[in-house]
Amino acid sequence: MSRSAPIPFFPVPPREYSPEYMAELTRAFYLALDLIQNPGEGRNTFIVLTDLQTDDYGLEVGASFQQDGLLKVTLADKPHARGSAATGYVGLVTVSTP
Repeated sequence: MSRSAPIPFFPVPPREYSPEYMAELTRAFYLALDLIQNPGEGRNTFIVLTDLQTDDYGLEVGASFQQDGLLKVTLADKPHARGSAATGYVGLVTVSTP
């Protein structure tokens, strides 16, 4: 894994309880959790995505789904509604020839 994010530093504990140490430790855990939840940029030469949804229902912006064999990304202003279909009826046309 190559990322530009620094590895969090976990301080060495003192012999006695220290509020400063606990604050440093809390900051280190917060940084570690932030790195896990925000993985950053990625670069891949091969990827396999299985069992993708066929619409963007319930997905966050930026999530992937597939529709008719195309890989798509959820956008806030371009919904892909679940089960969208339409039919229409105009009327009857009668053609008479003399």
